[in-house]
Amino acid sequence: QVQLAESGGGLVQTGETLRLSCAASDRTLRNYNMGWFRQAPGKEREFLARIGPKGISTNYAETVKGRFTISRDNASTVYLEMNGLKPEDTAVYYCAGTGSWTSRWSAYTYWGQGTQVTVSS
Repeated sequence: QVQLAESGGGLVQTGETLRLSCAASDRTLRNYNMGWFRQAPGKEREFLARIGPKGISTNYAETVKGRFTISRDNASTVYLEMNGLKPEDTAVYYCAGTGSWTSRWSAYTYWGQGTQVTVSS
């Protein structure tokens, strides 16, 4: 069973930066497309960014384009650097893996347990 573990969340002030990490327990995910999502209380899960297996192809939601950057290394770790954080970015952040090139959360097979990001004003 492949497992994903997010880390790097926390409490920050408006305008600050956080870098989230997602480590996979299995090198198999190096061949998968990986994505980052978030879910705020009372809201639906929201797509943020995705990256292809080789780290070349990326895609972002309009709400975070220009502020967030997704990347991955040669191991099984995916990152999400978040700049210029705003209070509306407060949510639980999840990484996920899929064999498809998609932003639909329902198409992702593997999920982490999430990491809380709180941005104070």
